[in-house]
Amino acid sequence: MESKNIQNKLEVKYGLPSEVLFCKICNITNQRPNSTNEFQHNPESKKSTINFNKNGICIACEHKEKQHEFIDWDVRDKELKDLCDRFRKKDGSYDCIVPGSGGKDSVYAAWKIKYEYGMNPLTVTWAPHLYTDVGWKNFNAWLHVGGFDNYLFTPNGKTHRLLTRLAVINLLHPFQPFIMGQKTFVKKMCDKFNIPLAFYGEMPGEYGNKTLKPGASERTFSDAGTGFESISIDPMQLYFGGVSGEELVNNHELTKNDLLAYTPLDSQIEKDKNIEVHYLGYYVKWDPQECYYFSVDKIGFEANPVRTEGTYSKYNSLDDKIDGYFYYTSWIKFGMGRAMQDSAQEIRNKKITTDEGKALIKKFDGEFPHRYYKEFLNYISMTDKEFREKCDKFRSPHIWKKLDGEWKLRHNVNKTGTDD
Repeated sequence: MESKNIQNKLEVKYGLPSEVLFCKICNITNQRPNSTNEFQHNPESKKSTINFNKNGICIACEHKEKQHEFIDWDVRDKELKDLCDRFRKKDGSYDCIVPGSGGKDSVYAAWKIKYEYGMNPLTVTWAPHLYTDVGWKNFNAWLHVGGFDNYLFTPNGKTHRLLTRLAVINLLHPFQPFIMGQKTFVKKMCDKFNIPLAFYGEMPGEYGNKTLKPGASERTFSDAGTGFESISIDPMQLYFGGVSGEELVNNHELTKNDLLAYTPLDSQIEKDKNIEVHYLGYYVKWDPQECYYFSVDKIGFEANPVRTEGTYSKYNSLDDKIDGYFYYTSWIKFGMGRAMQDSAQEIRNKKITTDEGKALIKKFDGEFPHRYYKEFLNYISMTDKEFREKCDKFRSPHIWKKLDGEWKLRHNVNKTGTDD
């Protein structure tokens, strides 16, 4: 009782739950944030977080268990065939868009759609901040071995670096500009090429995001609740890197045009052209490890030559040198590292057990990503001292405690935190 009273008195940042809990199945923390409206995201924003039921089970585990027990995949296969038939072009022109980077998931999605369902997809890519060697190699194998047409868009590098730096300074969120651009890019390509159908990969429920409005279908992507809806398409009315578009133009030497690449498609255009974005993971079984084996078989996909820092795997999120700092800053803000996120998915997919996940979290969660650190600091124009000081300012007191000059988690899934 005394520990809980102390916990309740500690400052809680970002609107997170004051009591730190862990899912009894997958070990994910209840501090895990849901997707938010990135275009309104500023330093004062509050987070909604993953839901737990009364038995201490997270909504992502509930979602996956329903898939294991109740879904008739033959029925879903018929639904996908009917969807493809509805949009299929008879003249051989592009009839759908599949976004991706050439990672295991985009290889799986594009291959399924083209070679198993007979569609003619145009693949589209919003470029990473800084390509890794293995990421660039896999991207090219996706296109040249897999056999796909691709539209690669690289945003203004000067603008992208500035927005990434500001996102670190104001939000400790180095991936925000990439996420904004990547998500809004797909519907813009649907509009540009007059292709009214696009496929995303796995469903948001795989991660615990609850995004559906009453009456909405889980088959399709809806901007509402995903973090990418907007009250305006005017960049002057939106936030980028925690800074308003107006301030960016007035104080940071950007123009309105510099920000247009990140803004959403006009919703009226989307309605007029009847653009539909579906989750392929609704129609076919989605298992990240199986996607990896599939992509190795089909295009010779290569894993990292060494273990990915912060986790135990070698095949997830390989293409961007900034990637590791997205996961590390999540560890700082929410006490949720890369190993926790990777192992949670594998537990839900019945690849490993809850106890094995705990052991992996204990060994790897929170490991600092040194491999591309100099390039990351150069990209955001910061020194090591500046970045580490910035990280410390974003630690929430209800998650972290400093003992003998070292930051420690107050609570962890292995019950060895300072306050456990």
